[in-house]
Amino acid sequence: MNINNNATNVKRELLVRIAKLQLAGELDSRKINKIPVEMRPAGTPPIGCCTYHDRELLRMRILARMGISVENYNDLNELDDYAKEALTREKPTWPMITVLHEACNGCVKQNFMVTNACQGCFARPCMMNCPKKAIHIIHHAHIDAKKCIHCGICEQNCPYHAIIKITVPCEAACPVGAISKGEDGHEIIDFHKCIYCGKCMQECPFGAMMDKSQLVDVIKHIMEGHKVSVMYAPAIASQFKASFSQLEMGLKLAGFTAIYEVAQGADICAEKEAAEFSERMERGDKLMTTSCCSAYVRAVHIHVPDLDPCVSETRSPMHYTAELAKKDDPECVTVFVGPCLAKRREGFDDEMVDYVITAEELSAFFEAKGLDISKLDELKKDSCPTPSGRNFARSGGVADAVKCRLKDPNILKLDVINGLDKEGMKKLRYYGDINAGRVKPNDSTGNLVEVMSCEGGCIAGPCVVQKTNIANVQLNKYVGS
Repeated sequence: MNINNNATNVKRELLVRIAKLQLAGELDSRKINKIPVEMRPAGTPPIGCCTYHDRELLRMRILARMGISVENYNDLNELDDYAKEALTREKPTWPMITVLHEACNGCVKQNFMVTNACQGCFARPCMMNCPKKAIHIIHHAHIDAKKCIHCGICEQNCPYHAIIKITVPCEAACPVGAISKGEDGHEIIDFHKCIYCGKCMQECPFGAMMDKSQLVDVIKHIMEGHKVSVMYAPAIASQFKASFSQLEMGLKLAGFTAIYEVAQGADICAEKEAAEFSERMERGDKLMTTSCCSAYVRAVHIHVPDLDPCVSETRSPMHYTAELAKKDDPECVTVFVGPCLAKRREGFDDEMVDYVITAEELSAFFEAKGLDISKLDELKKDSCPTPSGRNFARSGGVADAVKCRLKDPNILKLDVINGLDKEGMKKLRYYGDINAGRVKPNDSTGNLVEVMSCEGGCIAGPCVVQKTNIANVQLNKYVGS
C-alpha cells in the first residue's frame, strides 16, 4: 500500500502529539485524554459508524504509540493512567505487534466475485474453463461458493475483467501464513510463525495491525540526562530530504549524545561475510546466504530449516555498530533507528541494543522538537563509511559489498531474492532443497544468495516515511557524499 494514506497520517499525528506532551512534561497529565476529542471534534464526518467510535479507536491507538498492547485496554482507565505506565516501565514489553480487533474489518474469506461488468457472453470462457464446474450463467455468471476452489482461472479468462479476486489484505501479504481468522472473525497473529516483516501493517487498510512504539522510552532517557547513543541505518539517510550531515545535526539537537552511522557496522559485516564465504567455498559448502535482514533469517530458522546451515554466521550491521557505541561508552543507552519491525524483534535478543525506533518515529520526534533538518547547518565529521557500506539499504547492495571484498571474485556466483513474498519463500525452499541434496543446482543457481524481506531493500521497509522512488534518489546522494 502507498504510504500516503489516512492510517499512516493518523499514526504520525498521534506520535507527534504524544512526543510534544512528553517533551513538555505533560504526557501523564489530563491533556493526553483530550487528544481523541481534539482529533475528532463534534461535527466531524465519522470514518466508522460514528464520531464516538472513532474517538474510542483513537484512544486504543494511543496505547500502541506509547508502547502498550491494546489487548490490555480497559475502557475504565484514562489515557493518563496508561501514560504513567509507559513512563515507568524499565524496558519494552512483548510482543512488538498489537492487533486492534475493534478496527479490524473482519474481512470475508478470500473469494472470487462476479461484478456487474459481466456481459453473459456467448463464448462463456469462465464457465468452459472452470475445473470444478462451479460457474453457471443466467443472464450473467454466478459462482457456486461450495464448488469454487479459488484457482482464479475464471478471472484470468474473462475478457471483460468482470470477475475479481477479493482478498484479506493482511493474510495475503503475510509470506509465511502467520495470520488467520479467530473464532470471532477477526485476524490473529501466530507469533511462533511470524517473521516480523511488517507486511501486514503495511497492507491492512484499517490500521488494525500496529507496532508498539519505543519512542516514549527513548525520549525519557534523553530528558533524564542519560548518555544516549543513536545509530541510524543507511535507509534512514534516504528518508529525509536533507544531507546526512544535516540529519546528524538534527539528531544532535534532538538530544542524542553520540551519533553512529550503521554503515560503519555494514562495512564490518561485509568484511566478515566475505571472509566467511571464501572459507565456506574452500571447505566445499554448496552456498551461503547473507544475514543482515533479520526477517529473512527468522524465516529460514522457522520455515526453511534445510537452509539454516547456509545462513551466514556474521552478525548484523546493527549489532556491530552497537558494539562500537558500547566500546566508546559502556554505560550509554543504544538506540537503533531503522525502517522496519524485524530490527525491533532483533533488538530484543541483542544485548548491545537497548531500543529500536523507526523512521516514522524519528520523523515525529523531529517535528515535535520543531526541527526542520533540511534547514540546519551540517555537522562536520572526520571520516565516513565506504559507499558500499552505505549501499546496504537497497536490494543487491549487500551482495555487491561482499563481492568487492573478495580476494578471488571468480569463485562468486550471485543470486538476489528481492522481497520475501510467497514467491520469494518458494525460492528459499528451492535453495533449502539444494542444500539438502533433493535438487541439483542449475545454471541460474547462486552460491552467494542475498535475501531482502522488502522488495527494493530496506528503503522500502514497513515503517518508512518516503516513497521508494524518492528514497532511492536520496540514497544515491548519501552513498555518493
